[in-house]
Amino acid sequence: MRNKIRAHQAGFTLVEIAIVLVIIGLLLVGVLQGQEMIENTKTKSIVSDMRSIQAAYNGYIDRYKTPPGDENLATMQARGWNTVTSNNGSGNGVLLMPVANTFTNAAGESVSFWQALRASGFLSGSAAAVGAAALPRHSANGMLGVASGTVYGLSGVFVCASGLGTKQAAAVDTIIDGPLPASNIGNNVGNLRANTGGANPLAPAAALPGGAAGTAYNETTVLNPWTVCMRIG
Repeated sequence: MRNKIRAHQAGFTLVEIAIVLVIIGLLLVGVLQGQEMIENTKTKSIVSDMRSIQAAYNGYIDRYKTPPGDENLATMQARGWNTVTSNNGSGNGVLLMPVANTFTNAAGESVSFWQALRASGFLSGSAAAVGAAALPRHSANGMLGVASGTVYGLSGVFVCASGLGTKQAAAVDTIIDGPLPASNIGNNVGNLRANTGGANPLAPAAALPGGAAGTAYNETTVLNPWTVCMRIG
């Protein structure tokens, strides 16, 4: 009799095993949902970081009636912005920020663009900073840069974010331009343009490689980081 009792107490019933499996399943679902929430929050923060540059850009134009970065050094220092000691502003009313230098901040008027926004208080940070070190970081720890002219087939002034994963790039595209088509290609239309490549940061280009077909946001086959660019003006 005692042996039978011991044998009965040594194992688990099917009901007990089922309960354990349900608990494990619920825990896994909770972990996955938590990770998804973290990823969604990060994506929204990337878009918010880009839109903060857009807001600063438009706010500067509204206040000073000229694009940030186009004014020459004398004009900027006349406002008391003495931390600005060098810039490339031409004063012709048109921003010149080559796409190839989006993440180097080493040529054109992108240097004075960041200086103007910081000296005026529209963005935080040192107005004296120059080069890539002056570029802000977005919430996924990539770089934020600016460009003007034609970016991936679209003309205007752009803020670009580097180092995004495929899922992040697709989510940013969806937030800015709406749901993706059935082809899962959205980086070649709308105000958000994007491309993927081996370089990180990947500088944008005037045209999408391979023409206007774009690239599908396929998480399985596209493993290189993305650069996304949003038109702000």
